[in-house]
Amino acid sequence: MILLNYAHPLTEELLEQVASALGVVPEVRFIASQADRQRPLAEVAAELAAAAQLAPDAWQTTPLVVNPPSLAPLAVALLAELHGRCGHFPPILNIRPLADALPPHYELGEIVNLQASRSAARAKR
Repeated sequence: MILLNYAHPLTEELLEQVASALGVVPEVRFIASQADRQRPLAEVAAELAAAAQLAPDAWQTTPLVVNPPSLAPLAVALLAELHGRCGHFPPILNIRPLADALPPHYELGEIVNLQASRSAARAKR
């Protein structure tokens, strides 16, 4: 299992929560995702996917989970790119802030099965 982290570095506590939810300790690949907003997002998304350094067959056979970038338009473009490479939507992490924590502190809210969400939505057409 590979965790493609396109967001802030994950704390040890968050990594433990992710491993517990997944049932396995993932290999974490941190990929910086600062985007030049003057460039086309599809271009930036393709570069971010390539930065994961996965071979074409690995995209389709390696279990992946993604911590998407914080910039919403870039996250959407990246998920479209990853869907094209994987043939399905990879699950994503939902990292949420803890209420009233000072300084800000975060926890794993859930691992979102985007492919299941897509399949459920298709039944509503």
